[in-house]
Amino acid sequence: MLRHVAAPKLGQVLARMLVPVLVAAGVAGCTGAPAQGLELKVAGAFGARPTIDFPDGRPASGLQVDELTTGKGARLEPDDVAIVQYTAHVWDGRRNRLVDSSFTRGAPAAFPVGGLLPGLDRALEGRTVGSRVIAAVPPGDGFGPNPPRGVGPSDELFYVVDILGAHHKGASVEGRAGTLAGVRVSAGARPALQVPAGAPPARFASTVLERGSGPKARPGRLVVTQYAGAVWASRRVFDTTWTNGLPKAFKLGDGGLIKAWERALTGVPAGSRVLMVVPPAYGYGAPGFPAYGIKGSDTLVFVVDVLAVY
Repeated sequence: MLRHVAAPKLGQVLARMLVPVLVAAGVAGCTGAPAQGLELKVAGAFGARPTIDFPDGRPASGLQVDELTTGKGARLEPDDVAIVQYTAHVWDGRRNRLVDSSFTRGAPAAFPVGGLLPGLDRALEGRTVGSRVIAAVPPGDGFGPNPPRGVGPSDELFYVVDILGAHHKGASVEGRAGTLAGVRVSAGARPALQVPAGAPPARFASTVLERGSGPKARPGRLVVTQYAGAVWASRRVFDTTWTNGLPKAFKLGDGGLIKAWERALTGVPAGSRVLMVVPPAYGYGAPGFPAYGIKGSDTLVFVVDVLAVY
């Protein structure tokens, strides 16, 4: 769970800038081939930082897209969360400067299909995991007259996007039922929390109800989760991704998560379900989290499904 709600970072905003339209008629067969109609070359292995050979001058007018590698994995659908590696350049025919990159930020990015700019949604929906997509984006199909800091209103943009994974809206771990400090979690795809009456324990506690066999969550890795959180005192569920939204992805070890999540999830393999009881010192501390009705004295309970680790 995030420490607080902050304004989007430039990287997060630029991630919403991928705005290719329909796939071009031709598809280049492999990375390193010229992009049809774009007059440039993109080289490098899928999932690795690409190198781009830009031609002289600015790109042709209009929004252009190509697929250099076609994957054989799951097909992206509306309300999926796509996990991607990407780079974004300003294509001006001179410096063609890099303005954002998931490689620079140290972890893949999570793109909610259906919640992005319309062009980006069109570009990602129907793509398959394992695909590399490139796109040249004119200002009118990007941010228009109100771009974020670092991008001018007349800047043409160029992206390379590698689709690493896809996670459906209702994804979950088929976990078993379990208990911790009197808290009960039901079995099945969407676990229900039952918080007992009475005072909460004073100490932090966590347990792995279902242990997966995937890669382990480590600092610097992106962890894709579904979760539900409740306030002990009121036994009220204040947030749940299973009903309120999509899977959420967090980077461990960058200071963006509460202490309890960092401690409970580190070392846990993908495919696991974790239950934790979180006293204030391991949660939001004295300030609480007013947006969710959490006071500084509240003990919290979380059940977390670790869907994937990248």
